[in-house]
Amino acid sequence: MNSPSSAEITRKAKSNLAFALRCVPAERRKHLVSFYAYCRVIDDLADDLDLPLKEKKSGLAAWKNIFADGPSSDLPLPELQQEILQVRDQYDIPTEYFTNVIDGCEMDLKPQRFGTWDDLQEYTYRVASSVGLVCLPLFGADPDRAKEYAITLGHALQLTNILRDLREDLENGLRIYVPLHDLARFTYTERDLIGHVHDSRFLAFMNHQADRAEKLYRKASDLLPPQDHKALLAPRIMHRIYHTVLQKMKKDQFRVFEKRYRLSKLQKLSLLAKEALR
Repeated sequence: MNSPSSAEITRKAKSNLAFALRCVPAERRKHLVSFYAYCRVIDDLADDLDLPLKEKKSGLAAWKNIFADGPSSDLPLPELQQEILQVRDQYDIPTEYFTNVIDGCEMDLKPQRFGTWDDLQEYTYRVASSVGLVCLPLFGADPDRAKEYAITLGHALQLTNILRDLREDLENGLRIYVPLHDLARFTYTERDLIGHVHDSRFLAFMNHQADRAEKLYRKASDLLPPQDHKALLAPRIMHRIYHTVLQKMKKDQFRVFEKRYRLSKLQKLSLLAKEALR
């Protein structure tokens, strides 16, 4: 059976990034779709509950080797792998940005624990900020000028994801991505988190994390280069969507153990239209 194309992978996805790519001009969308498919394949490989750990590790290692070995005339690479190498080479993107995504997903192969926010930022940089750094030249933005913007927005988006997905991550191998130091600060324990305890301590802890994310969103807005405002419409839409989800959770007292917060397609289209007019 042939592997699905990058276009098929993106078309079937329901993620906010796949949605945001709709606003990218057609002439730039092809390479962004290829990179999105790459991220999706790597993430799905790490998260596949039916795949043995050994196979996950070998699969991720094989992807990493592609960047080191490059294409071979003796053994042509699958289509998606060829596309990713083309993206890297055409835009002169550092290989580490691509392999950072793999390294981040490798961290997901075992139960996660992060002591401090600084520790967690190493993870969010790999799985989110690095994605933004790859995308900058694909969007048509200056990769040097917009670098700090991409890094900061990546931290904000991933922290919002972490807060939204608390229950889902616990159910998937007891993964805990929030900083343990912050849990202790509010005398809220891992056992409380695993037990879905929703009390004043939990709300204080979640509000503290939300305030951190809010500061990151504001910082990202300040760092967005005016010269790249138009080119960076897709990440601006991502900013809008995830920030709205964060505000929705906060207003609803972070009932993340009961439900998964999301926006409807109509709400996303509304945010897209508003941001496109800015």
